[in-house]
Amino acid sequence: MSGALDGLKIADFSWVGAGPRATKDLADNGALVVKIESAKRLDLGRMSPPFARGERKNHDASAFFAQTNTSKKSVTINLSDPRGIEVAKKLVAWADVVVENFGPGFMDRIGLSWEVLQEVKPDIILASVSVAGKTGPMAGFRGYGNAAAAMSGHADMTGWPGSEPHMPPLAYGDVVAPMMLTAAILSALEHRDRTGKGCHVDVSQIEAMVHVAGDLFAEMPADKPANHDPLIAPHGVFPVAGEDAWIAIACEARGSAEALVSELGLDEISDEAIAAATRLRDGKDLVQALCDAGVAAAMVLDGKGVSESADLAAASHFVIVDHPVLGRAHMPAPPYQLPLTPWHVGPAPCLGEHNREIFVDTLGMAAEDLAALQEEGVLA
Repeated sequence: MSGALDGLKIADFSWVGAGPRATKDLADNGALVVKIESAKRLDLGRMSPPFARGERKNHDASAFFAQTNTSKKSVTINLSDPRGIEVAKKLVAWADVVVENFGPGFMDRIGLSWEVLQEVKPDIILASVSVAGKTGPMAGFRGYGNAAAAMSGHADMTGWPGSEPHMPPLAYGDVVAPMMLTAAILSALEHRDRTGKGCHVDVSQIEAMVHVAGDLFAEMPADKPANHDPLIAPHGVFPVAGEDAWIAIACEARGSAEALVSELGLDEISDEAIAAATRLRDGKDLVQALCDAGVAAAMVLDGKGVSESADLAAASHFVIVDHPVLGRAHMPAPPYQLPLTPWHVGPAPCLGEHNREIFVDTLGMAAEDLAALQEEGVLA
């Protein structure tokens, strides 16, 4: 069976996380995603740990890059060379969608502005994602996902009561914005199919993060609420037997608080009383007992627990992919099933692995020209 996006062609100029996570979704569902890279300006994702066998200097050893770029092909183009830009334009003419997440003005400066892309292919779709978007009063704002966390309010609402703002432990904007970008690209493709016209999709990480948290501000107390919820109680994380082992409990359904009291044998409902009772119980057994009683509960999993989760494995969320450097590695799969057009997760590409396949076999470049441009550093 074919993937849902078989036949879709993506020229992917994006790097690190915000763009590549969106194009991973497209590639895993059958789109042909050609990632444009260069050893002269290496994707920061390739330099991000952890590395297979600690091989930091190996461009293909990053597990972060491998997980973020599954199922894609890689070509190398030196975008600082005008001859490289001309090759890039050939990819634009071939593609349905161009994706980029560079800093403000970069695509314009190298000669691949929205206007130029339209000249190369009038119905092209340009999909851009940046911290603050390409238009509006914040256009031009530079930064990474953590800057978006600060400006979207996420940093202010996290941390313990009375503490300073706490930045998320990862660039959360690089996770939220790609989901918006994927949906926007699919919408733009439908628009093109109906009208014959391309468009420029512009996604702001800050606005995407406000979108997923905006309603929380309406109920936000003056001080940080930590794990408390204004409508659900009890609601929090409580210790269970074992070293640094925790269980999350939320009593929203009718009668669930009473069921919690009964299961734990409590005389009162307070965080202190619940914690005193849960710390004596085995976490997995308690989760099962509470769920059976109608109380929403789950173990708090660390990274090892997530990777070894039997439930996620049964749902096929992690799939084993053979990678030439990482070996057999668990890669995250799309969190949904499409029975008639199933996704397939392939390995992330090695740097420039598909130069001949794309430049010669797909774009029709002469093999000797490819060899010469590689030798001269144009396709490197």
